[in-house]
Amino acid sequence: MNKQTVLSGIRPTGYLHLGNYFGAVQNFLRMQDDYNCFFFIADIHSLTTHPTPENLQSGVRQVLAEYLACGIDPEKATIFIQSDVPEVSELYAFLNMNAYLGELERTTSFKDKARQQPDNVNAGLLTYPVLMAADIIIHKANFVPVGKDQEQNLEMARKFAKRFNRMYNKEVFPIPQPYTFGGGDMIKVPGLDGSGKMGKSEGNAINLFEDPKSIRKKVMRAVTDSGPTEMNQQKPEAIQNLFTLMKIVSTADTVTHFDGLYNNCEIRYGDLKKHLAEDIIAYTSPIRERIIEILEDDAYLAKVAKMGAEKARESASRTLNEVKDVIGFRKLF
Repeated sequence: MNKQTVLSGIRPTGYLHLGNYFGAVQNFLRMQDDYNCFFFIADIHSLTTHPTPENLQSGVRQVLAEYLACGIDPEKATIFIQSDVPEVSELYAFLNMNAYLGELERTTSFKDKARQQPDNVNAGLLTYPVLMAADIIIHKANFVPVGKDQEQNLEMARKFAKRFNRMYNKEVFPIPQPYTFGGGDMIKVPGLDGSGKMGKSEGNAINLFEDPKSIRKKVMRAVTDSGPTEMNQQKPEAIQNLFTLMKIVSTADTVTHFDGLYNNCEIRYGDLKKHLAEDIIAYTSPIRERIIEILEDDAYLAKVAKMGAEKARESASRTLNEVKDVIGFRKLF
């Protein structure tokens, strides 16, 4: 029985953080044996923000090393760099012919990015959902893990796949479904700013590659209040977020200890933050050390990237050949 295919990508514009790790990567590790998994580094997507060549290259290396350090196995899964698979760009061009200006202009991601970078509203921002669709359907993915901010783009990918199948009267592409990791298995990791989830763009994240000094500094700046005024009172969101982080990285006894201090109005947030910071450091240090080790091994990184590109191109070329035949691109001579 063939395994179903799952595809996920990340832009090389920053580091993986605790939110990525607990929210998705740990689930990916469990999926490697049961699904045909593709994990890619979306370096073409990142060009919408015009990174320098140096930043683009270092970002790709960093994310590749972090994926590997977290435990994604290149022998079980396909880890590849988007630009190493030119078939994606060719399918992107074909799909653009059947993507309409009005529907692209209405996407939330385009409108948000156009507001964020009004001096750089490029065509890549407009057709971002088309490239994302090409990434997904070229491997005939059955499932795509997505967050709230990408739900509409996945829906666009579903639309483009259905439209292609309908236009050419052939079921070339399966219709990709959102993958939610079983709902309750997904951990929402809060940020350090007192509200919302941890995220790179929000500036409230702790990266897996973060050095201990920086972690301590960030945690000590985390938002708190003046402390409880009544026994057993409900924790406000900012304080509950710190306890949620503690439940993720600390022992149950530690959580119970500080919870008791809070309920008895004896909590000292400075002590809690210091303990939390050291527990985060203890948790992330082995991963950080592994990232450093991998980053120093250019031969291993090159081997993984080459192997991933070969596996991804084999999958992509099969689909692209089928697409070209259906469209009518056949050699006449």
